[in-house]
Amino acid sequence: MKRMIVKIQKEPKCDDLPLPQYQTQGASGLDLYAAVEEPLILNPGEVKRISSGIRVAIPEGYEGQVRPRSGLALQHGIGILNSPGTIDSDYRGVVGVILFNFGKGRFVVKRGDRIAQLVIAKVEKISFAIADRLDASQRESGGFGSTGIDP
Repeated sequence: MKRMIVKIQKEPKCDDLPLPQYQTQGASGLDLYAAVEEPLILNPGEVKRISSGIRVAIPEGYEGQVRPRSGLALQHGIGILNSPGTIDSDYRGVVGVILFNFGKGRFVVKRGDRIAQLVIAKVEKISFAIADRLDASQRESGGFGSTGIDP
């Protein structure tokens, strides 16, 4: 399978960190690594922006989605607040991860820890057209639990 090439830069003093990488053949997300200089404590209920130490040039027509890691969520209650975070194709700043400690204990982020996943996804540009009415649907305006909860 042919892979898309995405240009990447490491921030100064981040040469020791690996580039984002897939952990398995079938993985859809590339792991992002913590570029903290010293261990950082994330207390319960606390939010911190963690640098990944990289900048990327995502091709036009695509976006980067920063997603939580399931192991951190299950084992430590660590998530990402704006999940998925979006990296637009014209953004050239440092990729940051907004970690939140949903857990009951403190969590220590160490340099090189895998803190999130990066998924590159195709996006479609659209235009809106004002309509007098929308096509009918089975659901209509039902939302927020309107389809029920399975027992």
